[in-house]
Amino acid sequence: MGVQLSGRAWVRMRWALLAATAGLLAGLAGASSAPAAAPGDSAVLTVDTGKPGATIDPNIYGQFVEHLGRGVYEGIWVGPDSPIPNVRGIRSDVVAALRQVKVPVIRWPGGCFADGYHWRDGIGPAAQRPAGINAAWDKSAETNAFGTHEYMDFLDQIGAKAFVSVNVGSGSVREADDWMRYMTAPADSQPGKERAANGHAAPWAVPFIGVGNESWGCGGNMTADTYATAFRHYAAFLRGYSGERAKLIAVGADTDDYEWTEKVMAQAMKWRPNPTPLAYNTERPLMWGLSLHFYSFAGNDWRNKGRNIGFGTDQWASALARAHLTDELIRRHAAIMDRYDPKKQVAIAVDEWGAWFDSEKDAPSQLYLESTLRDAVIAGMSLNIFNNHADRVRMANVAQMVNVIQSLVLTQGAKMVVTPTWHVFDLYKVHQNATMIPVDVQAPDYVAGAVRLPGLSVSASKDAAGALHLSIVNLDPAAARPVRIDLKGGAWRKASARTLTAATIDTRIRFEGADPFVPGPLTARLAQGQVALTLPSKSVTLVTVE
Repeated sequence: MGVQLSGRAWVRMRWALLAATAGLLAGLAGASSAPAAAPGDSAVLTVDTGKPGATIDPNIYGQFVEHLGRGVYEGIWVGPDSPIPNVRGIRSDVVAALRQVKVPVIRWPGGCFADGYHWRDGIGPAAQRPAGINAAWDKSAETNAFGTHEYMDFLDQIGAKAFVSVNVGSGSVREADDWMRYMTAPADSQPGKERAANGHAAPWAVPFIGVGNESWGCGGNMTADTYATAFRHYAAFLRGYSGERAKLIAVGADTDDYEWTEKVMAQAMKWRPNPTPLAYNTERPLMWGLSLHFYSFAGNDWRNKGRNIGFGTDQWASALARAHLTDELIRRHAAIMDRYDPKKQVAIAVDEWGAWFDSEKDAPSQLYLESTLRDAVIAGMSLNIFNNHADRVRMANVAQMVNVIQSLVLTQGAKMVVTPTWHVFDLYKVHQNATMIPVDVQAPDYVAGAVRLPGLSVSASKDAAGALHLSIVNLDPAAARPVRIDLKGGAWRKASARTLTAATIDTRIRFEGADPFVPGPLTARLAQGQVALTLPSKSVTLVTVE
């Protein structure tokens, strides 16, 4: 007989289990045996460049934009007649900021919005586009002013690739196929002629197609069995009609739903899950990737995610504890995938991740958050985890790019600021296309109440020019951390470092005044194959060794 628990009791028990798991995982990694952090306690990082890992896919640094709040309208699209500087209606300051961090890929049009989106509403002359309702979110008016052509123009201005999520929830295979024909068919085809009549003759490249979004929830309330069947049906018809083969990304698990991963891999990864000796078969998987969605907040209660400003060290610690669980989730989902795909042909695409706290009552738009130092630390930790799992994680898309939860850019009318998360992406862009280098981390734990975490989050890579880059996050909000980096292999001439921190854990970006998050130089001394430096508390640091 099972014990019956109320919803709140289950949430409390689940969070306790997750916190305990985080401590256990740190122990397995050799970190939880370390003492709690104290001022002056040193850490040792051992980097062996003779044992390179996988290439870090640039798409790990991807973005996600959805028709939600001011994420599209004002955040990206202001219209060609706006006094805000723009190119064909797309605001130029946002484009410039995103170009600087080398955004590789942008997922659109959602999110929950995608499974209610009908692409034909967003093509043709603006005056002829039907007005709709954003049923996925606040039931506000959807003008459809930003559609396929505007999205592709936005990508071209930034230099990013397309990741289009097709409508599985309320759409059809034919609608999705028609959209792909419209976007990718040759100019002399009928879809190509229609596209040309709307202003773009040449076909676009659509390298990534998301087959639905959160089909276990807002995308259709499907079971894993139902979705696997639907995915197989869509996969039979979704393709690009010019250019490279489109890569299909299947809907994966919500956080720790490992049964979903098991069933979808078993039923939908292969063209023939149970091939017979004589029947035709192919070894190429039906899917390029399997998605994973996971958000970090303070605790484990979706109805009480914690404040985004004015929070204390307890909510700092509990939010970092949840972000740290990203590593466990990836490892456990990857272990299931390994049984069906030992060659690692199918990627994990963490196509929604980020910090999601409760919006303030006076927030100017839905899911708008003022960005703080905590967001930067969560971003640094998360990207380090993705880098370290580069053999399986080959895409990630932070949610969301502009004006929605963990944004890179915030706008206020004609004003624009970059966030602490933007600065982390700017620091970490050196990892794109570099070779992951494993790092052994010996450091004191960060302990706060019941939370015990590895005190440092670290990833490293070596670029094509031979430079070594280490990204290091100091989780402790109070203690600086002396660090010695032991370099095994190679001859090194110089070292430098830049660090991002702020006066308080909830320091936030403002539209007036100087940016408090601009990374500053940090002394790094190289001698006899060792680099010595002291990390500020609550910081994200990039060390470069050449």
